[in-house]
Amino acid sequence: MEIVDLYDKDKKLTNMQVSRGVKVPKGYYRLVVHMCIFNKEGKMLIQKRAPHKHWGNKWDISVGGCAVAGETSGEAATREIKEEIGLDIDLTNTRCNFTFTFEDGFDDIYLINVDDIELSSLILQESEVIDVSWASMDEILTMIKNDEFIMYYESYIKLLFEFRNAIDMYSE
Repeated sequence: MEIVDLYDKDKKLTNMQVSRGVKVPKGYYRLVVHMCIFNKEGKMLIQKRAPHKHWGNKWDISVGGCAVAGETSGEAATREIKEEIGLDIDLTNTRCNFTFTFEDGFDDIYLINVDDIELSSLILQESEVIDVSWASMDEILTMIKNDEFIMYYESYIKLLFEFRNAIDMYSE
């Protein structure tokens, strides 16, 4: 079972840890990361989640996961990209573009611009990801309305696309 570090309300590391999946104690927070990978046409790489996962068989943004004990946000992002889709993108010394908070955690978002990637060259972690595709913002919003994509707010998806070319973007 994976162990995760816990943070205080100011995103400072505490000396507390819990097993992944265990409810986070009140006043503590875990760290998750999401990476949105965009190609030169401005389309986002999306993944279809494995059937047994929470939100199984639904499409999601490029890559996401939980930081494990001892990992920084950038280290977790680098590991998750490699594990889920087989890409080597080093984010260990890269700041996230923004952080969202949710009930029991922080969600660090990385926006990544890449040269074209052949989908057939990606190595999918079958226990997590069953398919990948490139999608425009409008395609993703339609998929959300059709209950094919995780139910993100429309404004969140628009924010990801609108900020993909902002200063401090990671580019391959």
